[in-house]
Amino acid sequence: MALTYLALGDSYTIGEAVPESGRWPVQLTVQLREHGIAVDAPRIIATTGWTTDELALALDLAEPLGQWDFVSLLIGVNNQYRGRSAVQYAAEFRDLLRRAIGYARGRADRVLVLSIPDWGATPFGATDQRGPAVIGAELDVFNRSAAQVCAQLGVAFVDITPVSRERASEAIMLAEDGLHPSAAMYAQWTMLALPVARDLLREPAPR
Repeated sequence: MALTYLALGDSYTIGEAVPESGRWPVQLTVQLREHGIAVDAPRIIATTGWTTDELALALDLAEPLGQWDFVSLLIGVNNQYRGRSAVQYAAEFRDLLRRAIGYARGRADRVLVLSIPDWGATPFGATDQRGPAVIGAELDVFNRSAAQVCAQLGVAFVDITPVSRERASEAIMLAEDGLHPSAAMYAQWTMLALPVARDLLREPAPR
């Protein structure tokens, strides 16, 4: 029986400006299957622009979501973009992560978090009045907070931020808007997430 997968997030999870097949949760599912782990197509609850509290509200409205074999979470860029504090983000992220664990039948070892990519490294980010250095520094604080929460709750954290910086100047890695990742960039994230996801899903979850 194939494993079920719930993917939670914002534009980076719904794949703004890329076809459905290019979204990183969909690419991850394909890669897992190619490595012998049967996973259903993900149910994605994500919308461009969502902050942590907006994702939480969407989950409230979507209840009951039931139980899942695998859950991923990538959220926070819009908190930083709107100038919200890292302290508020950490508290709301913790609440969301606890919910994600609940959706995963209480198994923290079946939840995967991706770090927030650095949009300041993109051509769009270069035009923001805060500048790439400030944006990047603020996102580093957000990501450190998320990593700490993941460590405390026993959840796997995959850092995709470095590759989002290193390759953000490559046209092939960006959607036409000069901000959101292309399917090629999502493939880079997928390759980083794949070995971690394989380890998490190696043994069947109890039903």
